[in-house]
Amino acid sequence: MDQEWVFIDGSYIRVHQHASGARYGFERAIGQSRGGQTTKIHLATDANGLPIDFKITGGDVHDSQVAKQLTDIVGEATYFIADKGYDAEHIRICAKNKNMIPIIPLRSNSKRSNKEFDKYLYKLRYLVENAFVRSKHFRAIANSI
Repeated sequence: MDQEWVFIDGSYIRVHQHASGARYGFERAIGQSRGGQTTKIHLATDANGLPIDFKITGGDVHDSQVAKQLTDIVGEATYFIADKGYDAEHIRICAKNKNMIPIIPLRSNSKRSNKEFDKYLYKLRYLVENAFVRSKHFRAIANSI
């Protein structure tokens, strides 16, 4: 596992129409979003695009709410690479506290500067996107949630 670069992102999975109720008193990670009932997978991958860990939440949970948990699980890395959904000061501080350099683009309405942003590393985010594609390709992930 090569954790020099750590990528995180989230992806929605549509809930099957028969999965609407909780079984045996357990809560399910199902939330209402614009696309209907969805579940969201928050994934951290290493520099090779291999999963490090993941969290499953309802589709109504924003990416930034799970970022600290994923950062704590990752532990050590040189760069922490994420998309604009993770552009929050508390996420940047959390990454810096773990000695990671956050590579997160600023939102279009931001007034701050982003000196440490590296365009090359940000373009490598396709590695985490490919991890989602591989997992969704088998469809077992949608049936087990």
